[in-house]
Formats: sequence, structure tokens, C-alpha cells
Amino acid sequence: MKIKEITSVLEQWAPLAYAEDFDNVGLLVGNETEDCTGVLISHDALENVIDEAIDLGYNLIVCFHPIIFSGLKKIAGQNYVTRVVVKAIKNDIAIYALHTALDNHKKGVSYALAQALNLKDIEILVPQKNSLKQLTAYVPKENANALLDALYGAGAGALGDYDECSFVNEGMGHFKGNENSNPHIGTPMIGESVEEVQINLIYQKHLEQKILQTLFDQHPYETVAYEIYRLDNQNQTIGMGSIGTLEKEMGETAFLEMVGEKLETGFLRHSALEGKKIKKVAVLGGSGSFAIPNAKQMEADAFITADLKYHDFFQAEKQLLLIDAGHYETERFTKKIIHDHLMEKLPNFATALSKSITNPVKYFSDAKKK
Repeated sequence: MKIKEITSVLEQWAPLAYAEDFDNVGLLVGNETEDCTGVLISHDALENVIDEAIDLGYNLIVCFHPIIFSGLKKIAGQNYVTRVVVKAIKNDIAIYALHTALDNHKKGVSYALAQALNLKDIEILVPQKNSLKQLTAYVPKENANALLDALYGAGAGALGDYDECSFVNEGMGHFKGNENSNPHIGTPMIGESVEEVQINLIYQKHLEQKILQTLFDQHPYETVAYEIYRLDNQNQTIGMGSIGTLEKEMGETAFLEMVGEKLETGFLRHSALEGKKIKKVAVLGGSGSFAIPNAKQMEADAFITADLKYHDFFQAEKQLLLIDAGHYETERFTKKIIHDHLMEKLPNFATALSKSITNPVKYFSDAKKK
């Protein structure tokens, strides 16, 4: 298989169109037209991960965090980023990053974290905006059902747990082609009125090219009248973070102990304990301070994320328990969900989980002092 075939499987699952604007996702190093000898999945693409790939004879690393995040002015091995890039290029190893494309997946990073904490009835915490569009097109009444079926097949009209969603208006269309026209109905230079319907469907923005191509291919007119609108609606199937409920409510201390055990860390930073019970829990893997207002609005009893600053903890305001469980720790399940997806879609292809623990943060405990 070509590297492009592997990355296409990933992009159908976690479309890059939903990555945040600040991010750097996709193929960062390498040539997508090369044959793929195997896929190594890692959290970060560091030098020791490149060495793992070399030892395995694999030439594609699929990682969560992008090793190249901002522009590189020099590639001379002067820091850990450029050393990775140089080593990857020298050894013909491609690097592909998912990052916020997978963060925004309904069953991505935060969903895996919520599952690890045994949360039930999991929903998206911060639904994404500006990722839905609406197609309006006009078609002869007799062709409307066939065109709608084709557009449904291309992914238009899907809303949450429903599909084949559309709205149709009937009316009279009028047109006159010039001397160069070849109308499906009528004659050039003569006005024509036709019973038409206006069809309206919502679609996910990453499907736009496929949906428009289907419209053009299946529409009987040589010139198709259509309109596209960008919607401000929140997309309930794409977004950051997750929120769900515990099977049984817990005291704050017991809850903190459970979180530490599930995330395999004995170090949790948290806001003041208020003696409240914990039942509804919001989570956001990685840096999630921006979602504190969302967690409060959704009436979460606790919010687990990472990289909280001193002043972030003041936002608890006795409304919820804020927990900083560590960046790596809240994303620790990411490698596995990438691996599981590739194994499901490409069960016979060489795929391996990196054995490297790339967390750069270490904790100095009382046990180490003794």
C-alpha cells in the first residue's frame, strides 16, 4: 500500500478539515506516493520513536502531536525538532500527525478519556461551530427523488443520529438558453417554464467536494442552479471535550483517588474541596482551560483537563471541582484508539504501537526522597 492509502483511511475517520486553525496536521515529513512498509503509532514523534521505526523496518509514523508546530527557518539539528526531521528524512520515514482533528472527533481523545473513567451517556462538551453547510438546489420535479437519493449517498442530509434529512419546496422555474446552450428541456433562444422543486440539505463541510460533484453528475441540467450557505449552528457530532455521568456519585476524595488510579498518576492538582458529591463529569484531554465555562454551563460537578494555570483554578468558584491531571496523562489512551482504528480498517497490514513513553514531565515524589 502507498502511504497515501494509509493516511486516507485516517482522514476518512478524522477529517483534517476539523482541525483547529492554529494546528499543523497531516503529512509533515515524507512522500505520500511511496510504498508503506509498516505503521508505527506514537504519541509524539521523537528521536527514539524514529529509531523504533528504523528497527522495525517501518517507514510511516502516525503520531498525535505534530513534531513541526510552527515554521522552521533552519533544519540543522540545532534542537529536538530539527533533529527528528533530519533523522526521518535521512531514513526515508514519513511522519503524519492527527492532533486536533482527533481532538474534535466525537469518539476521539476526550471520549477515550471519558470511557476510561467509566462515564455513561457521553456527549460532546464544546460542539464545533462553522463546520456545517447547507446546499440549496433547483431540479425538475420528476428528477428530484433520484437527485436526493444520490446526495444522501454522498453524505448530505445527515444530522446527528438521523440521515436522509431534507426540505423540499415546489415552484415554477423559468430560463432561456442562448445560441450556445444545449438545454435538457426546451429550445435555445426560447423561454421555458418548468415545474421544479427546491431541495435543501445540510452537510458536513469536509464532504463539500464530493457532494457538489454528485450534484453536477446527477442533475439533468447542463448548468446547475445552486446555493451554499455556511451555518453558525453548533455541530453536535464534532467538537472538543466530553461530558457524561458516573454510574454512582462519589465523594471528592474518592473521586480524585479513582482518577489518579485510572490515569496512572499519583500527582493531581485541583481546586478547593467543597464537600460535594461528584456525579456529572466533564473531561478534555490536553490543554483545556478554555472549556471551563462550558463545563460550568453544562452543570458538571468536576472537570478534568491539563495545563491549568494559577488563575484558572479561581474559576471553580465553588461550582465544580477543577482537576489538572497532566497533559500526557489525559491523552494517554490516544495511541490505542489510533491503533484500534487502523487494525479494524487494515487488519492485515503491519501496524505497531510505539513502546516509547514520550511524556517529558517527571514527578519528584516523597518515595524518591527516602
